[in-house]
Amino acid sequence: MKTPEQRYKELFEEMNDLCEREGWGDPFSYARSREILMACELGHTIAPTLSGPDAFDKDGECEYKSTIAKSIKGSYTGISVQPTWEEQVKYLKENKIAKYKNHYYGRFASGKIDETWRLDGDKVFDILLPKLEKKYPTILTKKDPRLSANVTKTEIYKYGERMK
Repeated sequence: MKTPEQRYKELFEEMNDLCEREGWGDPFSYARSREILMACELGHTIAPTLSGPDAFDKDGECEYKSTIAKSIKGSYTGISVQPTWEEQVKYLKENKIAKYKNHYYGRFASGKIDETWRLDGDKVFDILLPKLEKKYPTILTKKDPRLSANVTKTEIYKYGERMK
C-alpha cells in the first residue's frame, strides 16, 4: 500500500505528463489546473500557452477566472498601465478585456467546480472600466504599479448566464 506522499507524487507526475502530452501547459502554474478543468467541463479547447486566451469556445478566444472563495468573483490583476488614460482604455478594449467575447467565472469547492457563469466581454469591460479609472491616477505611486479590479458576485449574478 502506498503512502499518501507516494500517491501524491504519482498523481502530480501523472497530471504533468497528461498536460504535457496534450499541449495544455503547466497545470501547476497559477490557476491553470482550474482553467483546464473548466475547459473540460464546458467543452472548450484549452489554449496551449499561459499568455493570451485561456481557452477557445464557439465564439473564439475566451477568458477564465476562478476562485476558491465562498462567493464567486473574477479578479483581474496585474493589468499593465499605459501612459495615458485614453491609451489605457484602448488597451483594455483591444488587448485585455473586451478582446475576449466571453469571460467565464468558476467557483471551486472541494476540488470541484461548484458554479460556472458566462459574461459578455463588453459587459465585463463596462463593469471594470470605472473601477480601473478610479485607480489609474495614483497607480504609479503604489508598490505594485499595475491595475486590478474585481467583477463581483452581484455583478456576475445580475449580468451573467449560469452555465452550471
